[in-house]
This record gives sequence, structure tokens and C-alpha cells, in this order.
Amino acid sequence: MRRLLCKALTALSFVLWVTSSAGADAACRQALALGLDVSGSVDEVEYQLQLQGLAAALLSEDVRASLMRLPNAPVRILVFEWSGQDYQRVLIPWTDITSPSRLAAVSERLQSTTRSQAPPTTALGRAIEVGAGFLSQQPECWKRTLDISGDGKNNTGPEPHHVNGPETIGDIVINALIIGVDASSRLSHAELSIAELTAYFSHRVLAGPGAFSEVAIGFEDYERAMSRKLLRELEFLSMSQLDQ
Repeated sequence: MRRLLCKALTALSFVLWVTSSAGADAACRQALALGLDVSGSVDEVEYQLQLQGLAAALLSEDVRASLMRLPNAPVRILVFEWSGQDYQRVLIPWTDITSPSRLAAVSERLQSTTRSQAPPTTALGRAIEVGAGFLSQQPECWKRTLDISGDGKNNTGPEPHHVNGPETIGDIVINALIIGVDASSRLSHAELSIAELTAYFSHRVLAGPGAFSEVAIGFEDYERAMSRKLLRELEFLSMSQLDQ
């Protein structure tokens, strides 16, 4: 009981710290919502590889430098996990990355997160709806990006391509980090190859101008792939936007 209380207090303290220290008047150059797949195909070890990989990628030298490039117009980050239609859990609420200490706090929070019970199903379309909803809370940001990680196809709820059109999500860009298995090392017919998943995400999930996917060959490769994808997503915006 004491351990659970400590965890709850730690989570509450983090949320209060983010809320109280956010720069209310700061411009936002990009809102980035990251959705992590925690469906039944993701075991406990893979769950932690995903969290630890994201935490490490955020602190990598190049990504950190990119995040810190415009401190007066910071990147705003939210992290949530998803599985079934009714399971979406926010791990990091909207947070302006205005300093190395704030970025470190986000990374530490991810590293200390433990898994909650989630449905085994994969509601990818619903995850897109929820992620787009989070981003709709940030209309003042110059760019809004939904970043979905996944290792399988949608198997419940709305299909991704039915909910990711511009008439529904507006100018939001949807990118993906595909967690696949190399065809030569497939253990069963239930596993989808990288080629299968890449084609599926390309046609059903990606949306918006410049949308792209990055591939991790298994969860062990998640950190490398996430670092590479974040660098591409955080590419410096045009100087014309700084004059707005």
C-alpha cells in the first residue's frame, strides 16, 4: 500500500510541476503526441524496451540539441499508450521542453513507469482518433504531429484509414514507428514481416504532408529507430514561421 501511495504521489507531483512551470506565454513550434502500442502482442520485456528506448532517444545528444534549438518556441510533448478501443493512458501530459532539466524529468518519468492491465486487442484506428484529439488541444502550435508506434494491424474498432482523413484530423501529420520482424527470422505465420507492416502503415495509417514511417527490427532496435524518427520530425521549421 505504501509503495502504491508513493507512486501516486510521484505521478501527482510530476503533473503539478509540469502545470506550474509551463511557460503560459511561450510560443509552441511543434506539438508532438507519441502513442505507444501496449496490445497483447507486446510482452513485459518489450513494454519496457519501448519505454526505455523512448526515454533514451529523448536524451540522445542530437535529439536533445534539436529540442533545445528554439527555447522561446519549444516543442510540446505528450506520451500515451494504447491497446483496445477503451484503453488509452496518458504517461506524460502536455509538457513544454524548455530546458535540459525538464527533458530529463520527462525521461525519468518514462523510465519509472510500470505497466497497467490493458486489453489484448489492437485498436489502431481508435488510437489515431484519441491522438488527434490530444493534438486538437494545441491549435496554436506551428506544427502538430501524431507519432504512432505499432507492431501489428488494427483488429478492433474503426479502421485507421477511415479516421485519418484531412476532413477529420485537419492539418495534423501522422507518422509511424513500425516494429517488425525480419522475414528471414519469422517464428510463426502470426508474425508480420517488415514489408507487410510497412505497406499496411503506408496505405492505412500515414497521413498529412511529408508523413513517413521508421522501422525498428524488433523492440531491441526501438531506441535507434525512435532517435532517427525524432530527428526527422524535429527538423528545423522555416524561418518564415519565426516571424509570425
